Amino acid sequence: MYVADSRAGTPEAPAAARSADCAARPLAGRRSPAVAPTVLALGAVSLITDVSSEMVTAVLPLYLVAGLGLSPLGFGLLDGIYNGFSALVRLVGGHLADRGGGRHKWVAGAGYALSAACKPLLLVAQTLTPIGLILAADRTGKGLRTAPRDALISLSSTPENRGRAFGVHRAMDTAGALLGPLVAFLILRATVDGYDAVFTVSFCVAVVGVLVLVLFVPGGAGRRDGTGRPTGADPDTGRAGAPALPALPARAPRPTLRAALALLHRPELRRITVCALLLGLATVSDSFVFLLLQRRLGVPDRWFALLPLGTAAAFLLLAVPLGRLADRAGRWRVFLGGHGALLLAYALLLSSWQGSAAAGAVLLLHGGFYAATDGVLMAAASDGVPRELRSSGLALVQTGQALARFACSLGFGAAWTAWGDRTALTASAVLLALCAVFALRLRPIRPTTPSEGLL
Repeated sequence: MYVADSRAGTPEAPAAARSADCAARPLAGRRSPAVAPTVLALGAVSLITDVSSEMVTAVLPLYLVAGLGLSPLGFGLLDGIYNGFSALVRLVGGHLADRGGGRHKWVAGAGYALSAACKPLLLVAQTLTPIGLILAADRTGKGLRTAPRDALISLSSTPENRGRAFGVHRAMDTAGALLGPLVAFLILRATVDGYDAVFTVSFCVAVVGVLVLVLFVPGGAGRRDGTGRPTGADPDTGRAGAPALPALPARAPRPTLRAALALLHRPELRRITVCALLLGLATVSDSFVFLLLQRRLGVPDRWFALLPLGTAAAFLLLAVPLGRLADRAGRWRVFLGGHGALLLAYALLLSSWQGSAAAGAVLLLHGGFYAATDGVLMAAASDGVPRELRSSGLALVQTGQALARFACSLGFGAAWTAWGDRTALTASAVLLALCAVFALRLRPIRPTTPSEGLL
């Protein structure tokens, strides 16, 4: 399961490294599953949670702009909070999971529970300030859970199958994103006070997601023997009878925040972080993309909640194939290709092409962008981070990207208010093209361990 030291298996290698190597590679004559049960369990949690969160996300832009009368600048501020506030706590969540000796599940669970508790509060918030505070608390929960969850996926997968594992998880996650807007649409059509009903049902679904995490996702490895294996582990594979993750060696130093920040001294991780930050500066949020589509095509308000379905459907169909392609052809190539798809979607929004075919093409490219970047970026970043600091390392990349997208939401909302949506999108497209060229030149170097190559 873990990334083994390149010297593992030699007489001089430490026993802990040999056991980690055995856990990462299937024995001859045995067929190991392509995706670990932990990944599937986390995928189920993400599916249920995304049904809840996407129900709110699908109606929130229209609720704030049409229902509460917010300006594009005000909406941009709230959207920036919704998409970028989690950056302030991702490092905290990653550090707590690593420092807790592998308590990734419980840190992630706290994040899921906090987000669930915020859903019913939207029923009573009617002005900019309380809504902003509620969204900030909801995104705090997301910030706490994201890095530990992705670390669990990474640690449960071999380097050769890591892209596929993230692809499977993101596909399950996106299945929830596909169902969420549909549920919201049906609730809005069936109820008189539709927004309140959406927020109530969203809370109930979120609670189910927390229960699934607690009951079905394996926790820490528990007790360890002198070699660092879980008690009762198989002597050959290092796996315990229960589906728990292998533990860190008993004498492993306790991760510190300084050690986590020092990960940026690693050239490959630093370059990935810088590129993710730059490209995030030109990534217009989903809500603005859907608002632009509605304005161009004149979509009635009652159909607005269905627009995210196109993005989610494309993401669902492409996440696993592009994850496998990233494992074989190179994760960084696929990652940059996804931003090329986003740039093409911007171009279509700026073109004179009208009709449902244009909307379908934009949503397909939008979903393809996420399929080629979301899990692929985490798989690429995992290759350059030691397992004892996996959550912290992934949190560094996520933090840079989230802060950049927060800035983009604020800038795009301000530009839309001052100069109009077309000028704002044109500026974003030009910036994305420039950042993509820079990222292509600053591509991560090849790590020293051959089995963990990025390219």
